[in-house]
Amino acid sequence: MKDKILSFLNSALKLLKRIWVNLLHRASIKEEEIRKSYWSLPAASRARIRLVAICTSILMLGIVIGLAVNVNRPVKLEKSDKSLKIEKTGTMELRLQGVELNPDIYIFQTAVRLPVPIELNVPGRLAFNAERSKVLSARAPGRVERIFAFDGAEVAVGSPVIELYSPEFISAQQEYLLSSKTAKVLEANKAMSDLLGDAQITQQAAANRMRNLGAGEGDIKSLERSGRTQANLVMRSPLEGIVVKRAVEPGSIVNAGDVLVTLANQKELWFLGNIYEQDIRKIQKGQTMILRSQSYPDKEFIATANYIAPVIDPETHALLIRCDVENPDGFLRPDMYVNARLKVGDAEAVVVPQSAIIRVREVRYAIIKTAPDTFRRFVVKGYDLDGRRFAVTEGLEPGMQVLTDGAVLLNDRFAKQEE
Repeated sequence: MKDKILSFLNSALKLLKRIWVNLLHRASIKEEEIRKSYWSLPAASRARIRLVAICTSILMLGIVIGLAVNVNRPVKLEKSDKSLKIEKTGTMELRLQGVELNPDIYIFQTAVRLPVPIELNVPGRLAFNAERSKVLSARAPGRVERIFAFDGAEVAVGSPVIELYSPEFISAQQEYLLSSKTAKVLEANKAMSDLLGDAQITQQAAANRMRNLGAGEGDIKSLERSGRTQANLVMRSPLEGIVVKRAVEPGSIVNAGDVLVTLANQKELWFLGNIYEQDIRKIQKGQTMILRSQSYPDKEFIATANYIAPVIDPETHALLIRCDVENPDGFLRPDMYVNARLKVGDAEAVVVPQSAIIRVREVRYAIIKTAPDTFRRFVVKGYDLDGRRFAVTEGLEPGMQVLTDGAVLLNDRFAKQEE
């Protein structure tokens, strides 16, 4: 059996040798024919063939090198089991098996219950204190000759605001000078002392007429001292503040009673707030409120309630309250929208930073850690304390590990798993 196999292999090798020799002979013949065909081509065609051969060789070399270095080798991907459980109450539990949160981004704090004030939030706006504002109006017909203080200009008590030409003011000055001279003559003549009293009364009436037209005590003393009438009446500011609104231009003709300018003190403001029906019993005159504005989130302003409207607004069903506002630095401006907070009691709550609260529409959530790789998100209730902290009255219990930094990022994982 062994000899038969060896004999069969020798016969096969001889056959393969004859076939190989035959193939080489045919290949040599074809190679000679191809060489003759190539050299019979034009030079330009031979150049193109050489270029194609070189490009093909480079391409094949690149393929060989790519297979050698194994560019498309498979990459091992680590997979972690993630699962999300949603309870009937809406609470979500997320498990990130094999995932470790970066402690520099995700920071947890232990919940602690602290005493906090119960505050009533009162929205409203600011306005000039009408009791401290003044209006300069024309006391007699005349013409505006000059304006010293335009809109927004700061004025002090007694500083000039408007210069007004008025024939009645000139007449009042002349009357005062005449009565003043008459009084001096009668004072020197003792025989006519019985008329001195009437002359002094006339002089005082002329001075009062000048005051009613808008002249100041300085104007009257200057007239008496110089004995010369002034062509124009200078109307001066009765308060320290700013020009809020100007109603005339230089050269305007005005009548008695026409408003010229409105003056107000920007450091004395009113807060006009709205109290809803269910909170009316909590507000009283004299209570102190804390005002905060979005323009100055780190500053607090003191307001004291001085007026409570006797009726409710039928359109808003809210009660108007008015407060005097302390604005010594002038930061607040009229018509600013601000929020006032009135302390109405005390309570206990878990106080967390605002960054720990996730707001989705009108619902607030918090995230806690229940295990190294398990987290729960649920609804909490409470109120803002000072713009930086949030008092949680329902939802969090002391001892819970609350996510205070990175809550938004982890909430995105909840949202993706929920989808």
